[in-house]
Amino acid sequence: MSFTFILIGLVLSVLVGGLVVSYFNATNNGQMIKLTLAFSGGFLLAIIFQHLMPDLYHEDGGKVGLFILIGFLIQLILEYFSGGIEHGHVHIHKGQALPWALFISLSVHSIIEGLPLGNQYAGVISAHNHAHESLFWGIIFHQIPVSIALMTLLISTRMSMMKSWLILLLFALMTPIGAVLGLQFSPEQFGLDVHIILAIVVGMFLHISTTIIFETSENHKFNLLKLISILIGCALAMILY
Repeated sequence: MSFTFILIGLVLSVLVGGLVVSYFNATNNGQMIKLTLAFSGGFLLAIIFQHLMPDLYHEDGGKVGLFILIGFLIQLILEYFSGGIEHGHVHIHKGQALPWALFISLSVHSIIEGLPLGNQYAGVISAHNHAHESLFWGIIFHQIPVSIALMTLLISTRMSMMKSWLILLLFALMTPIGAVLGLQFSPEQFGLDVHIILAIVVGMFLHISTTIIFETSENHKFNLLKLISILIGCALAMILY
């Protein structure tokens, strides 16, 4: 998997979410989108426990737990400003101004999750190929429902459709920017443990995936479909990797 493919895939995953909202008239409130979100939560949880955490503890078990906890808490802080859009939550008020704190928080999250992709591709993190690819696809499946929620918010603001797409495109560049930064700079250059960023990202993903999974709906039928979607996401991660 080339680095160029990684960058293009990250951008396209966000643009796909925008297309779903703009041209298929879907929003983050639709049942299909919620099921997609549940699928991504299951996929993330599976790659965390099956690949990312085992590899981290194998390489450097002493400090990994602390960094995972830090990542969990960082995500908790980011969601204070983002309102939980990372797991599909967005409060729509027609004609509102774009909440820039939300966009900045979401962008910080995206840049951080892109860093270990660059570190791994540069060989800074000695992760196995399957772990590298599973992290990439975990981000891809996570970005699609997030971009759907963001585009739903953007088109409800006072901005034109063109400006909404420009903002979405700007967001689409954030994870690739993180990957490029990770390719150029390693934690070792700043006197930090080489696995610190990946462990922080795992903690962030752990928060997001568990939040998605443990959220419930009053519709018990939907809860069954959600459970099935989560199980499919977990199964796909285990089959592919």
